[in-house]
Amino acid sequence: AMDRAAGESDVERLRLAVLPLFASYRLMPRLGQLRAEHPELHIDIDTAPHSLARLGEGLDAAIVLAREVEPPLYARRLAASPVVPIAAPALKATLRRPRDLAGATVLLHRDLPDAFRHWCDAAGLPDLQPAAVDHFDSGQLILDAAAQGLGVAFMFAMHLEVPHDPPIVQLFDLAVDAPYTYWFACRRSALARRPVRLFHDWLVRELG
Repeated sequence: AMDRAAGESDVERLRLAVLPLFASYRLMPRLGQLRAEHPELHIDIDTAPHSLARLGEGLDAAIVLAREVEPPLYARRLAASPVVPIAAPALKATLRRPRDLAGATVLLHRDLPDAFRHWCDAAGLPDLQPAAVDHFDSGQLILDAAAQGLGVAFMFAMHLEVPHDPPIVQLFDLAVDAPYTYWFACRRSALARRPVRLFHDWLVRELG
């Protein structure tokens, strides 16, 4: 009602925090559809860290990677993706079995610190130790490193859905459900705002 009185009802604006890799792979390819359904909805994208702490203070909502989102925030789990080993195609010749990872460099994202151990447990190799473990805080950089043959990245299978240059492939046939997933989160009071509700309902329909 205040927007209508101020003559600003033509634009509904959402201030959204989202991880860059999720934005590139899952969100941006679908935003055209959202704009077609709701041309009045405009989104300001924020990729800075610590988004949950900034809800209500410059942010309306966030898409985060976590085991869970603690109350009192509202949270809705989005479609999960299993963890798989991802590498340059050339590494398939030397890494034929999961136990061959003992001689490889493993690439881990700091938001997925247990992904490798979780995958090894599912493979029946709980004591497997790689030659080295390199850590990244950027999803795109870890995929770039894997594509360059610098190691084997343990990331979500969804990252193979988009063509890469240089290419990356999944090693072995084992995909493991991860304890981490993506969540939509906001303050409960924010759901009463139309831009938040429009985006939430669309996102859940597409990826929930």
